[in-house]
Amino acid sequence: MSHPFSAAAAPDLPPHPSAASSPPPPRAGEPALSVRGLVRVFGRPGTPEAKVAVDRVDLDVPRGSFFGLVGRNGAGKTTMLSMATGLLRPTAGSVRVTGVDVWAEPRRAKQLMGVLPDGVHLFDRLTGRQLVTYSGLLRGMDRETVARRTEDLLHAMDLSGDAGTQVQDYSAGMTKKIALAGALIHAPSLLVLDEPFESVDPVSAANIRAILHAFVAAGGTVVVSSHVMDLVQRMCDHVAVLDRGRVLAAGTVDEVRAGASLEDRFVELVGGRAGAGEGLSWLRPE
Repeated sequence: MSHPFSAAAAPDLPPHPSAASSPPPPRAGEPALSVRGLVRVFGRPGTPEAKVAVDRVDLDVPRGSFFGLVGRNGAGKTTMLSMATGLLRPTAGSVRVTGVDVWAEPRRAKQLMGVLPDGVHLFDRLTGRQLVTYSGLLRGMDRETVARRTEDLLHAMDLSGDAGTQVQDYSAGMTKKIALAGALIHAPSLLVLDEPFESVDPVSAANIRAILHAFVAAGGTVVVSSHVMDLVQRMCDHVAVLDRGRVLAAGTVDEVRAGASLEDRFVELVGGRAGAGEGLSWLRPE
C-alpha cells in the first residue's frame, strides 16, 4: 500500500504563479553570485544599540567554483548568506544570482538557488521521502519528475532504507543529507550551504562532499560557509575570509593562503592568536 503522502498520492497543490519544472537558464557572462555594497545593521542605525553585522561587502563567486566562506563565530557569515539568498533583507547593497537581482526579482532568483541554512528547521514529522517530494511539489514541478528525482536523491544520499522514517528520528548527518536533497531537487545552478558539516559524522560528511563535488563537476556552483579551515582548504578552490562583517581576503585558495596553510593565513588576517595563553602560567599539572 502506498503511503498517504507518496509522490503518487500527494495532495493537489496549486502551481506557483512563477513556478516551472526547471530553473530559468543562467544569464551568460555573469558570476554565479555577485554582492555589492552589502550592509546589515541590527537595531536602529546611528544609535548606541545598533550592531553592524555586515559592513559594505563586495564579493564575486565565479560560476562553476566550489567557494568557501570562512570566519570565526560571529563574523557575519550567516547574516551575509541570509541576505544573499533572500532570507533577510539588507540594510543597503545589492545581490545578483547569475545576473538576476535577488530583491528585484526574488522568485526568479530563488528558482536558480538551492539553500541549506544553518540550523535549518524542517517539517520533521514528514518522512524523508515525503519531505523531498513536498520540496519538489512546492516548486511547481510535475509529479512524475518529482517522484523520479526523489528516489534518485534518496539513493545518492544513502537514505533509501530510511525513506519511510520520520525526519524527527534522523541523526544530525541524515537530517543534513535530507535537507540537501530538498535543496537539490529542482536542479539549481547555485547551491548555498551554511555550515553543512556541523555535527555531521565523518561517513556522512564524506558522502555529502562527494555529492557536492559531482554537482560542481556537472557545472553547478557551491558556496559553503565554515570555520573549519582544513576542510575548506581540501574541499574548495576559491575562498573568502570574513571578519567583523568585512571581507579581508578573497580569491583562489592558493592565492589567499599565500604559501602558508589556510588556518595560519586566517589567524594572521584576523589577528586571533595574539596573547593566547597569557596569564595562565598556573595552568600546569602538579
